[in-house]
Amino acid sequence: MSEAHGFVLHPLAAQDITDIWESLAEQNPPAASRVREAILNAIRALVPFPHQGHRRSDLTSRPLRFTVVRDYLIAYAPDEHPLLVVAVLHGRATPALWPQFLGQGTRH
Repeated sequence: MSEAHGFVLHPLAAQDITDIWESLAEQNPPAASRVREAILNAIRALVPFPHQGHRRSDLTSRPLRFTVVRDYLIAYAPDEHPLLVVAVLHGRATPALWPQFLGQGTRH
């Protein structure tokens, strides 16, 4: 996504969204498209009010916020301009694995 939308997707967050779409599209392509659009609409809604999400100090010490859309947790940096989306994770993913996606090294 371009900065013209008021946000940018970290390359791994963009891959998260692609992976979600591909996984769902195997069974139901229209549903996959609806989920992808719901995720992108939720991100767009964060742009004017980036601090509306909640913090998760149990997942990361980084100054990230989180919001939920359907079964997915969107992690983003509210103080970045444009808004930076760092990850889109399935809510049923093992919480112990989330810090590796949100913390040290890969998504800065």
